[in-house]
Amino acid sequence: MTRYFLGFMLTILLSVPAAWSQDEPLVWVQIEAQPSLAQAQASARRYGADLQDVNGFSLGRGWYAIALGPYRRDEAERVLQVYRNEGVIARDSYIAESSDFQRQFWPVGTNLLDQAEPAPAVTPARPAPVAEAPTPAPDPALPDETPREARASEARLDRDGRAALQIALKWAGFYGGPIDAAFGQGTRASMGRWQEANNFEVTGVLTSLQRRELLRQYNAVLEGLGLEVVREAGTGIAMKLPMAVVEFDRYEPPFAHFKPKGDIDARVLLISQQGDRNTLAGLYDIMQTLEIVPETGPRNLERDSFRLIGEGALQISQTEVWLRDGQIKGFTLIWPAGDEERRNRLLGQMQDSFEWLSGTLDPAAGNTAEQRIDLISGLQVRKPKLSRSGFYVDQGGAVLTTSEVVQNCGRITIDDMYDAAIALDDTDLGIALLRPIEQLAPQNVATFQDLTPRLMSDVAVAGYSYGGILGAPTMTFGQLADLRGLNGEAHLKRLAITALEGDAGGPVFDTGGAVLGMLLPHVQNGRALPDGVSFAANTGTLREVLVQNGITPRVTSELDDIPAEALTDRAGAMTVLVSCWE
Repeated sequence: MTRYFLGFMLTILLSVPAAWSQDEPLVWVQIEAQPSLAQAQASARRYGADLQDVNGFSLGRGWYAIALGPYRRDEAERVLQVYRNEGVIARDSYIAESSDFQRQFWPVGTNLLDQAEPAPAVTPARPAPVAEAPTPAPDPALPDETPREARASEARLDRDGRAALQIALKWAGFYGGPIDAAFGQGTRASMGRWQEANNFEVTGVLTSLQRRELLRQYNAVLEGLGLEVVREAGTGIAMKLPMAVVEFDRYEPPFAHFKPKGDIDARVLLISQQGDRNTLAGLYDIMQTLEIVPETGPRNLERDSFRLIGEGALQISQTEVWLRDGQIKGFTLIWPAGDEERRNRLLGQMQDSFEWLSGTLDPAAGNTAEQRIDLISGLQVRKPKLSRSGFYVDQGGAVLTTSEVVQNCGRITIDDMYDAAIALDDTDLGIALLRPIEQLAPQNVATFQDLTPRLMSDVAVAGYSYGGILGAPTMTFGQLADLRGLNGEAHLKRLAITALEGDAGGPVFDTGGAVLGMLLPHVQNGRALPDGVSFAANTGTLREVLVQNGITPRVTSELDDIPAEALTDRAGAMTVLVSCWE
Protein backbone atom coordinates (compact mmCIF):
# COMPACT_ATOMS: atom_id res chain seq x y z
CA MET A 1 0.00 0.00 0.00
CA THR A 2 2.95 2.33 0.78
CA ARG A 3 4.30 1.84 -2.74
CA TYR A 4 0.94 2.65 -4.28
CA PHE A 5 0.56 5.74 -2.07
CA LEU A 6 3.97 7.07 -3.06
CA GLY A 7 3.27 6.44 -6.70
CA PHE A 8 -0.08 8.19 -6.45
CA MET A 9 1.55 11.18 -4.75
CA LEU A 10 4.06 11.32 -7.60
CA THR A 11 1.22 11.66 -10.06
CA ILE A 12 -0.38 14.46 -8.03
CA LEU A 13 2.93 16.28 -7.66
CA LEU A 14 3.65 16.13 -11.35
CA SER A 15 0.18 17.40 -12.16
CA VAL A 16 0.93 20.74 -10.46
CA PRO A 17 1.99 23.34 -13.05
CA ALA A 18 5.60 24.39 -12.73
CA ALA A 19 7.37 27.42 -14.06
CA TRP A 20 9.17 26.49 -17.21
CA SER A 21 11.01 28.38 -19.87
CA GLN A 22 10.99 27.47 -23.54
CA ASP A 23 14.80 27.65 -23.30
CA GLU A 24 15.01 25.14 -20.47
CA PRO A 25 16.46 21.88 -21.84
CA LEU A 26 14.61 18.64 -21.34
CA VAL A 27 16.18 15.92 -19.25
CA TRP A 28 15.77 12.21 -18.60
CA VAL A 29 15.99 9.80 -15.72
CA GLN A 30 18.49 7.17 -16.82
CA ILE A 31 17.75 3.97 -14.92
CA GLU A 32 19.91 1.35 -16.60
CA ALA A 33 22.63 0.68 -19.18
CA GLN A 34 23.13 -2.60 -21.02
CA PRO A 35 26.08 -3.87 -23.10
CA SER A 36 23.94 -5.25 -25.96
CA LEU A 37 20.85 -4.24 -27.90
CA ALA A 38 19.07 -7.53 -27.14
CA GLN A 39 19.55 -7.08 -23.39
CA ALA A 40 18.45 -3.45 -23.61
CA GLN A 41 15.28 -4.34 -25.53
CA ALA A 42 14.42 -6.97 -22.91
CA SER A 43 14.91 -4.41 -20.13
CA ALA A 44 12.75 -1.85 -21.93
CA ARG A 45 9.94 -4.40 -22.22
CA ARG A 46 10.26 -5.30 -18.55
CA TYR A 47 10.13 -1.70 -17.35
CA GLY A 48 7.38 -0.86 -19.82
CA ALA A 49 5.11 -3.42 -18.17
CA ASP A 50 4.99 -1.25 -15.02
CA LEU A 51 6.06 2.26 -15.99
CA GLN A 52 5.15 4.80 -18.62
CA ASP A 53 7.45 7.01 -20.69
CA VAL A 54 10.07 4.25 -20.96
CA ASN A 55 12.61 4.92 -23.70
CA GLY A 56 15.76 3.28 -25.01
CA PHE A 57 18.76 5.05 -26.58
CA SER A 58 22.13 4.10 -27.97
CA LEU A 59 25.06 5.43 -25.93
CA GLY A 60 27.73 4.50 -28.46
CA ARG A 61 30.56 1.97 -28.25
CA GLY A 62 28.05 -0.89 -27.94
CA TRP A 63 26.17 0.38 -24.86
CA TYR A 64 22.45 1.16 -24.59
CA ALA A 65 20.51 3.19 -22.03
CA ILE A 66 17.01 2.81 -20.58
CA ALA A 67 15.57 6.19 -19.56
CA LEU A 68 12.29 7.72 -18.40
CA GLY A 69 11.09 11.03 -19.81
CA PRO A 70 11.50 13.55 -21.17
CA TYR A 71 10.77 15.89 -18.23
CA ARG A 72 11.47 19.38 -17.02
CA ARG A 73 14.34 19.18 -14.55
CA ASP A 74 12.18 19.72 -11.46
CA GLU A 75 9.84 16.94 -12.59
CA ALA A 76 12.76 14.60 -13.29
CA GLU A 77 14.11 15.19 -9.79
CA ARG A 78 10.75 14.26 -8.24
CA VAL A 79 10.51 11.14 -10.47
CA LEU A 80 14.03 10.13 -9.42
CA GLN A 81 13.31 10.66 -5.73
CA VAL A 82 9.96 8.87 -5.56
CA TYR A 83 10.89 5.89 -7.74
CA ARG A 84 14.15 5.43 -5.81
CA ASN A 85 12.23 5.45 -2.53
CA GLU A 86 9.75 2.94 -3.91
CA GLY A 87 12.55 0.67 -5.07
CA VAL A 88 11.16 0.80 -8.61
CA ILE A 89 14.49 1.92 -10.09
CA ALA A 90 18.10 1.36 -9.05
CA ARG A 91 19.69 3.62 -6.44
CA ASP A 92 22.36 4.68 -8.94
CA SER A 93 19.81 6.06 -11.43
CA TYR A 94 20.51 9.67 -12.36
CA ILE A 95 19.36 12.62 -14.46
CA ALA A 96 20.79 12.62 -17.99
CA GLU A 97 20.82 15.23 -20.75
CA SER A 98 19.51 14.61 -24.28
CA SER A 99 23.04 15.18 -25.53
CA ASP A 100 24.13 12.03 -23.65
CA PHE A 101 22.09 9.88 -26.01
CA GLN A 102 22.32 8.89 -29.67
CA ARG A 103 19.71 7.06 -31.79
CA GLN A 104 16.49 5.97 -30.04
CA PHE A 105 15.66 2.24 -30.37
CA TRP A 106 12.65 1.99 -28.02
CA PRO A 107 9.71 2.37 -28.54
CA VAL A 108 10.26 1.22 -32.13
CA GLY A 109 9.77 4.02 -34.63
CA THR A 110 9.91 6.81 -32.01
CA ASN A 111 12.38 9.74 -31.89
CA LEU A 112 11.96 12.03 -28.88
CA LEU A 113 15.44 13.56 -28.90
CA ASP A 114 14.44 16.33 -31.31
CA GLN A 115 11.19 17.33 -29.56
CA ALA A 116 10.71 20.94 -28.58
CA GLU A 117 8.45 20.38 -25.56
CA PRO A 118 8.23 17.81 -22.77
CA ALA A 119 5.44 15.32 -22.49
CA PRO A 120 2.44 16.71 -20.57
CA ALA A 121 3.18 16.71 -16.88
CA VAL A 122 1.72 13.31 -16.17
CA THR A 123 4.26 10.63 -15.40
CA PRO A 124 2.07 7.71 -14.30
CA ALA A 125 2.82 5.85 -11.17
CA ARG A 126 3.10 2.11 -10.91
CA PRO A 127 -0.34 0.62 -11.44
CA ALA A 128 -2.58 -0.06 -8.47
CA PRO A 129 -2.54 -3.61 -7.09
CA VAL A 130 -4.80 -6.07 -8.85
CA ALA A 131 -7.10 -6.15 -5.85
CA GLU A 132 -7.71 -2.39 -6.12
CA ALA A 133 -11.30 -1.82 -7.25
CA PRO A 134 -11.54 0.09 -10.54
CA THR A 135 -12.92 3.58 -10.48
CA PRO A 136 -16.55 3.44 -11.70
CA ALA A 137 -17.27 5.40 -14.86
CA PRO A 138 -18.96 8.72 -14.04
CA ASP A 139 -22.52 9.43 -15.02
CA PRO A 140 -22.55 11.27 -18.39
CA ALA A 141 -25.02 13.71 -16.91
CA LEU A 142 -22.45 14.85 -14.33
CA PRO A 143 -19.72 17.43 -15.04
CA ASP A 144 -16.59 16.00 -16.65
CA GLU A 145 -13.33 15.68 -14.74
CA THR A 146 -10.87 18.51 -14.33
CA PRO A 147 -7.42 17.96 -15.89
CA ARG A 148 -6.03 17.11 -12.43
CA GLU A 149 -8.82 14.58 -11.81
CA ALA A 150 -8.30 13.11 -15.29
CA ARG A 151 -4.60 12.58 -14.58
CA ALA A 152 -5.39 10.98 -11.25
CA SER A 153 -7.98 8.57 -12.72
CA GLU A 154 -5.67 7.77 -15.63
CA ALA A 155 -2.92 6.83 -13.18
CA ARG A 156 -5.16 4.05 -11.86
CA LEU A 157 -5.24 2.29 -15.23
CA ASP A 158 -3.34 -0.96 -15.43
CA ARG A 159 -1.16 -1.91 -18.39
CA ASP A 160 -4.03 -3.57 -20.27
CA GLY A 161 -6.18 -0.49 -19.79
CA ARG A 162 -3.47 1.79 -21.19
CA ALA A 163 -2.82 -0.54 -24.12
CA ALA A 164 -6.57 -0.70 -24.86
CA LEU A 165 -6.64 3.09 -25.26
CA GLN A 166 -3.70 3.00 -27.68
CA ILE A 167 -5.40 0.24 -29.67
CA ALA A 168 -8.61 2.27 -29.86
CA LEU A 169 -6.71 5.41 -30.88
CA LYS A 170 -4.88 3.46 -33.59
CA TRP A 171 -8.17 1.99 -34.83
CA ALA A 172 -9.66 5.51 -34.97
CA GLY A 173 -6.71 6.68 -37.07
CA PHE A 174 -5.12 9.06 -34.55
CA TYR A 175 -2.18 6.96 -33.33
CA GLY A 176 0.57 5.32 -35.35
CA GLY A 177 3.02 4.23 -32.71
CA PRO A 178 3.63 0.89 -31.00
CA ILE A 179 1.12 -0.63 -28.57
CA ASP A 180 3.45 -0.42 -25.58
CA ALA A 181 1.08 0.96 -22.88
CA ALA A 182 3.50 3.89 -22.46
CA PHE A 183 1.81 7.27 -22.69
CA GLY A 184 4.65 9.23 -24.20
CA GLN A 185 4.48 12.25 -26.44
CA GLY A 186 3.15 10.30 -29.41
CA THR A 187 0.22 8.91 -27.42
CA ARG A 188 -0.48 12.30 -25.86
CA ALA A 189 -0.54 13.96 -29.25
CA SER A 190 -2.94 11.33 -30.59
CA MET A 191 -5.22 11.88 -27.58
CA GLY A 192 -5.24 15.58 -28.35
CA ARG A 193 -6.14 14.97 -31.99
CA TRP A 194 -8.96 12.66 -30.95
CA GLN A 195 -10.25 15.27 -28.48
CA GLU A 196 -10.20 17.93 -31.18
CA ALA A 197 -12.03 15.70 -33.68
CA ASN A 198 -14.69 14.89 -31.09
CA ASN A 199 -15.20 18.49 -29.91
CA PHE A 200 -13.54 18.11 -26.51
CA GLU A 201 -11.06 20.50 -24.93
CA VAL A 202 -7.60 19.58 -26.20
CA THR A 203 -5.46 18.63 -23.20
CA GLY A 204 -3.68 15.45 -24.28
CA VAL A 205 -5.14 13.65 -21.27
CA LEU A 206 -8.44 11.80 -21.65
CA THR A 207 -10.99 12.11 -18.89
CA SER A 208 -12.94 9.07 -17.71
CA LEU A 209 -15.90 10.12 -19.88
CA GLN A 210 -13.65 10.61 -22.92
CA ARG A 211 -11.98 7.24 -22.40
CA ARG A 212 -15.38 5.62 -22.20
CA GLU A 213 -16.51 7.38 -25.39
CA LEU A 214 -13.35 6.35 -27.25
CA LEU A 215 -13.82 2.72 -26.24
CA ARG A 216 -17.54 2.94 -27.05
CA GLN A 217 -16.66 4.04 -30.58
CA TYR A 218 -14.09 1.26 -30.83
CA ASN A 219 -16.52 -1.40 -29.61
CA ALA A 220 -19.52 -0.17 -31.59
CA VAL A 221 -18.83 -2.83 -34.21
CA LEU A 222 -19.61 -5.47 -31.57
CA GLU A 223 -22.99 -4.00 -30.66
CA GLY A 224 -25.86 -6.35 -31.28
CA LEU A 225 -23.75 -9.50 -30.94
CA GLY A 226 -24.83 -10.07 -27.37
CA LEU A 227 -21.32 -10.90 -26.14
CA GLU A 228 -21.42 -12.68 -22.80
CA VAL A 229 -19.25 -15.14 -20.92
CA VAL A 230 -20.71 -18.64 -21.30
CA ARG A 231 -19.52 -21.24 -18.79
CA GLU A 232 -20.05 -24.48 -20.70
CA ALA A 233 -19.67 -27.13 -18.01
CA GLY A 234 -20.12 -30.02 -20.44
CA THR A 235 -16.95 -29.08 -22.33
CA GLY A 236 -15.01 -27.55 -19.46
CA ILE A 237 -14.73 -24.24 -21.32
CA ALA A 238 -15.72 -20.69 -20.42
CA MET A 239 -15.45 -17.89 -22.95
CA LYS A 240 -17.27 -14.95 -24.47
CA LEU A 241 -19.74 -15.95 -27.16
CA PRO A 242 -22.04 -13.83 -29.38
CA MET A 243 -25.27 -15.16 -27.87
CA ALA A 244 -27.45 -12.77 -29.88
CA VAL A 245 -26.11 -14.49 -33.00
CA VAL A 246 -25.74 -18.16 -31.95
CA GLU A 247 -27.45 -20.54 -29.54
CA PHE A 248 -26.56 -23.94 -28.13
CA ASP A 249 -27.73 -26.79 -30.35
CA ARG A 250 -26.23 -30.15 -29.34
CA TYR A 251 -23.24 -32.19 -28.23
CA GLU A 252 -21.49 -34.44 -30.72
CA PRO A 253 -18.06 -35.20 -29.26
CA PRO A 254 -15.58 -33.68 -29.50
CA PHE A 255 -17.80 -30.71 -30.40
CA ALA A 256 -20.46 -28.65 -28.70
CA HIS A 257 -22.46 -27.10 -31.56
CA PHE A 258 -23.83 -23.55 -31.41
CA LYS A 259 -26.13 -22.94 -34.37
CA PRO A 260 -27.03 -19.57 -35.94
CA LYS A 261 -29.99 -17.49 -34.90
CA GLY A 262 -31.04 -14.11 -36.23
CA ASP A 263 -29.78 -12.54 -39.45
CA ILE A 264 -26.08 -13.48 -39.28
CA ASP A 265 -25.17 -16.92 -40.61
CA ALA A 266 -22.57 -17.68 -37.94
CA ARG A 267 -21.71 -20.82 -36.01
CA VAL A 268 -19.43 -21.70 -33.11
CA LEU A 269 -17.94 -25.04 -32.10
CA LEU A 270 -16.44 -25.65 -28.68
CA ILE A 271 -13.85 -28.43 -28.91
CA SER A 272 -13.15 -30.64 -25.91
CA GLN A 273 -11.68 -34.13 -25.54
CA GLN A 274 -9.03 -36.16 -23.76
CA GLY A 275 -5.90 -36.84 -25.82
CA ASP A 276 -2.22 -36.44 -26.54
CA ARG A 277 -0.14 -34.98 -29.36
CA ASN A 278 -1.19 -37.77 -31.72
CA THR A 279 -4.83 -37.00 -30.96
CA LEU A 280 -4.17 -33.32 -31.59
CA ALA A 281 -2.54 -34.05 -34.96
CA GLY A 282 -5.41 -36.36 -35.90
CA LEU A 283 -7.97 -33.67 -35.07
CA TYR A 284 -5.98 -31.18 -37.17
CA ASP A 285 -6.11 -33.54 -40.17
CA ILE A 286 -9.79 -34.42 -39.73
CA MET A 287 -10.94 -30.82 -39.46
CA GLN A 288 -9.39 -30.00 -42.82
CA THR A 289 -11.78 -32.51 -44.43
CA LEU A 290 -14.88 -30.69 -43.13
CA GLU A 291 -17.01 -28.41 -45.29
CA ILE A 292 -16.94 -25.73 -42.60
CA VAL A 293 -13.18 -25.32 -43.24
CA PRO A 294 -12.60 -24.00 -46.78
CA GLU A 295 -9.45 -25.38 -48.38
CA THR A 296 -7.56 -22.10 -48.76
CA GLY A 297 -6.15 -20.13 -45.88
CA PRO A 298 -3.20 -20.27 -43.45
CA ARG A 299 -2.89 -23.21 -41.09
CA ASN A 300 -0.23 -24.26 -38.62
CA LEU A 301 0.26 -27.34 -36.44
CA GLU A 302 2.68 -27.07 -33.52
CA ARG A 303 3.58 -29.49 -30.73
CA ASP A 304 0.77 -28.51 -28.38
CA SER A 305 -1.59 -26.38 -30.48
CA PHE A 306 -2.86 -25.64 -33.93
CA ARG A 307 -4.55 -22.83 -35.82
CA LEU A 308 -6.65 -23.54 -38.87
CA ILE A 309 -8.11 -20.75 -41.03
CA GLY A 310 -10.32 -21.55 -43.99
CA GLU A 311 -11.14 -18.68 -46.36
CA GLY A 312 -14.02 -19.25 -48.75
CA ALA A 313 -16.14 -17.02 -50.95
CA LEU A 314 -19.10 -17.21 -48.56
CA GLN A 315 -17.58 -17.89 -45.15
CA ILE A 316 -14.37 -17.81 -43.15
CA SER A 317 -13.70 -20.24 -40.33
CA GLN A 318 -10.96 -20.01 -37.73
CA THR A 319 -10.10 -22.83 -35.36
CA GLU A 320 -7.82 -22.46 -32.33
CA VAL A 321 -6.96 -25.60 -30.34
CA TRP A 322 -4.55 -26.25 -27.46
CA LEU A 323 -3.27 -29.36 -25.64
CA ARG A 324 -2.66 -29.12 -21.91
CA ASP A 325 -2.26 -31.87 -19.31
CA GLY A 326 -3.88 -34.54 -21.46
CA GLN A 327 -6.83 -32.35 -22.43
CA ILE A 328 -7.52 -30.87 -25.86
CA LYS A 329 -9.70 -27.77 -25.90
CA GLY A 330 -10.44 -24.97 -28.33
CA PHE A 331 -13.06 -23.41 -30.54
CA THR A 332 -14.08 -22.73 -34.12
CA LEU A 333 -15.79 -19.54 -35.30
CA ILE A 334 -17.55 -19.67 -38.66
CA TRP A 335 -18.47 -16.18 -39.90
CA PRO A 336 -19.77 -14.71 -43.20
CA ALA A 337 -17.03 -13.51 -45.54
CA GLY A 338 -16.76 -9.76 -46.13
CA ASP A 339 -17.30 -8.76 -42.48
CA GLU A 340 -13.65 -8.80 -41.49
CA GLU A 341 -13.52 -6.00 -38.92
CA ARG A 342 -16.33 -7.44 -36.86
CA ARG A 343 -15.03 -11.00 -37.25
CA ASN A 344 -11.51 -10.04 -36.17
CA ARG A 345 -12.77 -8.06 -33.21
CA LEU A 346 -15.05 -10.88 -32.13
CA LEU A 347 -12.19 -13.37 -32.47
CA GLY A 348 -10.06 -11.22 -30.22
CA GLN A 349 -12.78 -11.21 -27.56
CA MET A 350 -13.15 -14.98 -27.78
CA GLN A 351 -9.40 -15.62 -27.64
CA ASP A 352 -8.80 -13.27 -24.72
CA SER A 353 -11.69 -14.67 -22.68
CA PHE A 354 -10.98 -18.38 -23.24
CA GLU A 355 -10.78 -20.17 -19.88
CA TRP A 356 -10.10 -23.81 -18.98
CA LEU A 357 -12.59 -25.33 -16.57
CA SER A 358 -12.36 -28.81 -15.13
CA GLY A 359 -13.25 -31.83 -17.26
CA THR A 360 -13.74 -32.54 -20.95
CA LEU A 361 -16.73 -33.50 -23.08
CA ASP A 362 -18.06 -36.99 -22.34
CA PRO A 363 -17.44 -39.16 -25.44
CA ALA A 364 -20.96 -40.58 -25.00
CA ALA A 365 -22.66 -37.18 -24.95
CA GLY A 366 -25.28 -36.74 -27.67
CA ASN A 367 -24.82 -40.29 -28.95
CA THR A 368 -28.34 -40.38 -30.37
CA ALA A 369 -27.31 -38.23 -33.34
CA GLU A 370 -27.52 -39.56 -36.87
CA GLN A 371 -24.43 -41.50 -37.92
CA ARG A 372 -23.38 -41.41 -41.56
CA ILE A 373 -20.19 -42.08 -43.46
CA ASP A 374 -20.20 -38.49 -44.78
CA LEU A 375 -20.56 -36.94 -41.32
CA ILE A 376 -17.95 -36.42 -38.61
CA SER A 377 -19.45 -35.48 -35.24
CA GLY A 378 -22.46 -33.99 -37.00
CA LEU A 379 -20.41 -31.99 -39.51
CA GLN A 380 -20.53 -32.59 -43.24
CA VAL A 381 -17.33 -33.94 -44.73
CA ARG A 382 -16.10 -32.00 -47.75
CA LYS A 383 -16.81 -34.06 -50.87
CA PRO A 384 -15.47 -33.74 -54.42
CA LYS A 385 -17.89 -33.05 -57.22
CA LEU A 386 -16.55 -36.10 -59.10
CA SER A 387 -14.20 -38.99 -58.33
CA ARG A 388 -12.75 -41.55 -60.72
CA SER A 389 -9.76 -43.91 -60.81
CA GLY A 390 -6.25 -43.57 -62.22
CA PHE A 391 -2.87 -45.29 -62.06
CA TYR A 392 0.79 -44.40 -61.71
CA VAL A 393 2.89 -44.50 -64.87
CA ASP A 394 6.30 -43.27 -63.67
CA GLN A 395 8.38 -43.03 -60.50
CA GLY A 396 7.66 -39.31 -60.14
CA GLY A 397 3.97 -39.98 -59.54
CA ALA A 398 2.47 -39.10 -62.95
CA VAL A 399 -1.04 -40.54 -63.29
CA LEU A 400 -3.14 -41.61 -66.28
CA THR A 401 -6.87 -41.16 -65.80
CA THR A 402 -10.05 -40.44 -67.72
CA SER A 403 -10.59 -37.01 -69.24
CA GLU A 404 -14.04 -36.96 -67.67
CA VAL A 405 -12.72 -36.35 -64.15
CA VAL A 406 -10.57 -33.28 -64.92
CA GLN A 407 -13.22 -31.06 -66.46
CA ASN A 408 -13.94 -27.66 -64.80
CA CYS A 409 -12.12 -28.43 -61.56
CA GLY A 410 -10.94 -25.82 -59.11
CA ARG A 411 -8.57 -28.41 -57.69
CA ILE A 412 -7.55 -31.96 -58.57
CA THR A 413 -6.21 -34.41 -56.00
CA ILE A 414 -4.60 -37.84 -56.00
CA ASP A 415 -5.85 -40.03 -53.14
CA ASP A 416 -7.44 -36.92 -51.54
CA MET A 417 -3.99 -35.91 -50.27
CA TYR A 418 -1.82 -34.69 -53.14
CA ASP A 419 -2.62 -31.80 -55.43
CA ALA A 420 -2.10 -32.45 -59.13
CA ALA A 421 -1.94 -30.44 -62.34
CA ILE A 422 -3.18 -31.41 -65.80
CA ALA A 423 -0.31 -32.24 -68.16
CA LEU A 424 -2.62 -33.48 -70.96
CA ASP A 425 -6.37 -33.59 -71.51
CA ASP A 426 -7.42 -35.31 -74.75
CA THR A 427 -11.21 -35.38 -74.74
CA ASP A 428 -11.32 -37.20 -78.10
CA LEU A 429 -9.36 -40.14 -76.71
CA GLY A 430 -10.88 -39.74 -73.25
CA ILE A 431 -7.42 -39.67 -71.67
CA ALA A 432 -5.87 -37.23 -69.20
CA LEU A 433 -2.34 -37.18 -67.76
CA LEU A 434 -1.76 -35.64 -64.32
CA ARG A 435 1.44 -34.63 -62.62
CA PRO A 436 1.57 -34.15 -58.83
CA ILE A 437 2.48 -30.67 -57.63
CA GLU A 438 5.06 -32.27 -55.33
CA GLN A 439 6.94 -35.31 -56.57
CA LEU A 440 5.66 -38.62 -55.19
CA ALA A 441 7.29 -42.04 -54.79
CA PRO A 442 4.75 -44.70 -55.86
CA GLN A 443 5.06 -48.25 -54.57
CA ASN A 444 4.42 -49.57 -58.07
CA VAL A 445 3.97 -48.18 -61.59
CA ALA A 446 2.31 -49.66 -64.65
CA THR A 447 4.11 -52.11 -66.92
CA PHE A 448 2.40 -52.18 -70.33
CA GLN A 449 1.89 -55.43 -72.26
CA ASP A 450 3.53 -55.27 -75.70
CA LEU A 451 1.95 -58.48 -77.00
CA THR A 452 -1.52 -58.57 -78.53
CA PRO A 453 -3.81 -60.42 -76.13
CA ARG A 454 -6.03 -63.29 -77.25
CA LEU A 455 -9.76 -62.70 -77.60
CA MET A 456 -11.79 -64.02 -74.66
CA SER A 457 -8.69 -64.05 -72.46
CA ASP A 458 -9.26 -63.16 -68.80
CA VAL A 459 -8.82 -59.53 -67.75
CA ALA A 460 -9.33 -57.55 -64.55
CA VAL A 461 -10.00 -53.88 -63.81
CA ALA A 462 -8.76 -52.12 -60.64
CA GLY A 463 -10.70 -49.05 -59.57
CA TYR A 464 -12.41 -47.07 -56.85
CA SER A 465 -15.84 -48.41 -57.73
CA TYR A 466 -17.59 -46.48 -54.94
CA GLY A 467 -15.69 -43.19 -55.10
CA GLY A 468 -13.24 -43.90 -52.30
CA ILE A 469 -15.80 -44.92 -49.66
CA LEU A 470 -14.07 -48.27 -49.21
CA GLY A 471 -10.64 -46.66 -48.90
CA ALA A 472 -8.95 -49.03 -51.37
CA PRO A 473 -9.46 -50.12 -55.00
CA THR A 474 -11.55 -53.17 -55.82
CA MET A 475 -10.95 -55.76 -58.53
CA THR A 476 -13.55 -56.60 -61.18
CA PHE A 477 -12.95 -59.63 -63.42
CA GLY A 478 -14.09 -60.20 -67.00
CA GLN A 479 -12.91 -61.05 -70.49
CA LEU A 480 -11.48 -59.34 -73.56
CA ALA A 481 -14.38 -59.29 -76.08
CA ASP A 482 -12.82 -57.42 -79.04
CA LEU A 483 -9.64 -55.57 -80.04
CA ARG A 484 -11.63 -52.67 -81.58
CA GLY A 485 -14.55 -50.47 -80.80
CA LEU A 486 -18.10 -51.02 -82.06
CA ASN A 487 -17.35 -48.83 -85.07
CA GLY A 488 -13.93 -50.35 -85.67
CA GLU A 489 -11.96 -47.80 -83.59
CA ALA A 490 -8.38 -49.06 -83.46
CA HIS A 491 -7.52 -47.24 -80.22
CA LEU A 492 -10.20 -49.11 -78.23
CA LYS A 493 -10.69 -52.56 -76.74
CA ARG A 494 -14.13 -53.92 -75.87
CA LEU A 495 -14.47 -55.75 -72.61
CA ALA A 496 -17.10 -58.12 -71.31
CA ILE A 497 -17.06 -56.87 -67.74
CA THR A 498 -19.50 -55.28 -65.30
CA ALA A 499 -17.69 -52.16 -64.10
CA LEU A 500 -19.06 -49.15 -62.17
CA GLU A 501 -18.69 -45.42 -62.87
CA GLY A 502 -15.94 -45.00 -60.27
CA ASP A 503 -13.80 -47.61 -62.05
CA ALA A 504 -13.34 -45.36 -65.10
CA GLY A 505 -9.69 -44.36 -65.46
CA GLY A 506 -8.50 -47.53 -63.75
CA PRO A 507 -5.94 -49.94 -65.28
CA VAL A 508 -7.02 -53.08 -67.18
CA PHE A 509 -4.72 -56.03 -66.40
CA ASP A 510 -3.95 -59.36 -68.03
CA THR A 511 -3.55 -62.44 -65.81
CA GLY A 512 0.13 -61.67 -65.25
CA GLY A 513 -0.44 -58.12 -63.95
CA ALA A 514 0.67 -56.28 -67.12
CA VAL A 515 -1.52 -53.34 -68.20
CA LEU A 516 -3.65 -53.89 -71.32
CA GLY A 517 -5.36 -50.51 -71.29
CA MET A 518 -7.34 -47.95 -69.29
CA LEU A 519 -11.07 -48.29 -68.60
CA LEU A 520 -13.20 -45.52 -70.15
CA PRO A 521 -16.51 -44.16 -68.82
CA HIS A 522 -19.65 -46.25 -69.25
CA VAL A 523 -21.32 -43.47 -71.23
CA GLN A 524 -19.84 -43.07 -74.73
CA ASN A 525 -20.88 -40.21 -77.03
CA GLY A 526 -23.95 -39.56 -74.92
CA ARG A 527 -25.06 -43.21 -74.98
CA ALA A 528 -24.97 -45.59 -72.03
CA LEU A 529 -23.49 -48.97 -72.85
CA PRO A 530 -25.41 -52.16 -72.03
CA ASP A 531 -24.66 -53.90 -68.76
CA GLY A 532 -21.58 -56.05 -69.01
CA VAL A 533 -20.05 -53.97 -71.84
CA SER A 534 -17.16 -51.56 -71.32
CA PHE A 535 -14.39 -50.00 -73.41
CA ALA A 536 -10.73 -49.40 -72.68
CA ALA A 537 -8.10 -47.23 -74.36
CA ASN A 538 -5.48 -49.69 -75.66
CA THR A 539 -1.82 -49.83 -74.68
CA GLY A 540 -0.53 -48.42 -77.97
CA THR A 541 -2.56 -45.23 -77.48
CA LEU A 542 -1.56 -44.88 -73.83
CA ARG A 543 2.13 -45.40 -74.54
CA GLU A 544 2.07 -42.84 -77.35
CA VAL A 545 0.51 -40.27 -74.99
CA LEU A 546 3.20 -40.92 -72.40
CA VAL A 547 6.11 -40.65 -74.84
CA GLN A 548 4.76 -37.38 -76.22
CA ASN A 549 4.77 -36.02 -72.67
CA GLY A 550 8.31 -37.05 -71.84
CA ILE A 551 7.57 -40.31 -70.02
CA THR A 552 9.19 -43.58 -71.06
CA PRO A 553 6.71 -46.32 -70.12
CA ARG A 554 7.70 -49.70 -68.79
CA VAL A 555 6.99 -52.48 -71.32
CA THR A 556 6.97 -56.26 -71.15
CA SER A 557 6.58 -59.01 -73.77
CA GLU A 558 6.10 -61.78 -71.28
CA LEU A 559 2.83 -63.56 -70.58
CA ASP A 560 2.32 -64.78 -67.05
CA ASP A 561 -0.41 -66.05 -64.80
CA ILE A 562 -0.25 -64.97 -61.16
CA PRO A 563 -2.69 -65.73 -58.31
CA ALA A 564 -5.62 -63.34 -57.89
CA GLU A 565 -4.27 -62.25 -54.51
CA ALA A 566 -0.93 -61.25 -56.02
CA LEU A 567 -2.71 -59.42 -58.83
CA THR A 568 -4.81 -57.53 -56.28
CA ASP A 569 -1.70 -56.47 -54.34
CA ARG A 570 0.08 -55.31 -57.49
CA ALA A 571 -2.98 -53.37 -58.68
CA GLY A 572 -3.55 -51.76 -55.27
CA ALA A 573 0.00 -50.38 -55.21
CA MET A 574 -0.46 -48.46 -58.48
CA THR A 575 -4.18 -47.57 -58.62
CA VAL A 576 -5.22 -44.18 -57.21
CA LEU A 577 -8.35 -42.18 -56.50
CA VAL A 578 -8.57 -39.04 -58.65
CA SER A 579 -10.93 -36.33 -57.37
CA CYS A 580 -12.21 -33.10 -58.89
CA TRP A 581 -13.11 -30.34 -56.40
CA GLU A 582 -15.05 -27.13 -56.87
